[in-house]
Amino acid sequence: MVADSTLTRPLTGTAAGVPFLAVPPADGSEPAPAIVALHAFEPPRSEAALAGTLPLGSLPAWRFYFGLPLFGGRLPEGGVPEVNRLGQLDYLMRLYGPVIEQAAAEIPKAMADLGERFPISDGPVGLVGVGAGGAAALLALAERRVPISTMAVVNPIIDPTPVLRAREQRLGVSYNWTEQSREVAAWLDFTGRAQDLASAEPSPPLLIVTGQHDEVIRPEHGQALHDAIATHSPRGALRHIVIPDLAHTMGPEPGLEPGPPAPGNVLTDRALTEWFQTHLVPRAPVAARSN
Repeated sequence: MVADSTLTRPLTGTAAGVPFLAVPPADGSEPAPAIVALHAFEPPRSEAALAGTLPLGSLPAWRFYFGLPLFGGRLPEGGVPEVNRLGQLDYLMRLYGPVIEQAAAEIPKAMADLGERFPISDGPVGLVGVGAGGAAALLALAERRVPISTMAVVNPIIDPTPVLRAREQRLGVSYNWTEQSREVAAWLDFTGRAQDLASAEPSPPLLIVTGQHDEVIRPEHGQALHDAIATHSPRGALRHIVIPDLAHTMGPEPGLEPGPPAPGNVLTDRALTEWFQTHLVPRAPVAARSN
């Protein structure tokens, strides 16, 4: 267990091989719920950048910001140029798909490790994902990778196809679709997998946030995901909101540190804080009235 003297400040480390930044609640000495947050491929593209962009500061919960595979301290040999090379070879099959699959699979072991080192309440965890991290969070839910009590995704890559289309337009190079890549795209198309998301047990409250100015995953994509899940499961808390002034990229390059506060980011942090305050944080018992 981490020493009490260190429970009042952010800590960095690795859990089951996953780099993390841990931010304690105001009272870090008592067990508190845990929220895992996964960053994006675009800014914020590191644990520190996401922690500064979405601090969730008023929540009485531990916030664990996980680093994605092939990012930050887990860059492959060759560094960023090697990551770019993988994307150029086959963005979906060599970069995006493997990172999303591994990030979702890592959550249970990393949380088990953290549970032995930090005063975390027993039970399911909260989960946040931004951009590609949102896709990893949705995959973890769809495939029951970890019990989730409350969840929120921000500008999630609901379907990799729009990302590939945007890359085609930016680079002027057509993506070479194969039978295998179409299968992977369908596997990571979460509107198509709405029934898997809806039938997860426990069925966590889910907040879907899309940016008004997101040019990749547009608000109508978020609404379509919401409606598809609602069709399969009308029970439980499910909401889609559109944040004004929020674009797909939530900060300046290189995205390793948080940028200055932006209106869309502040509104997103407020929406997530309210969601987890409502659905994750235990309510204090109401004192009995005296006669």
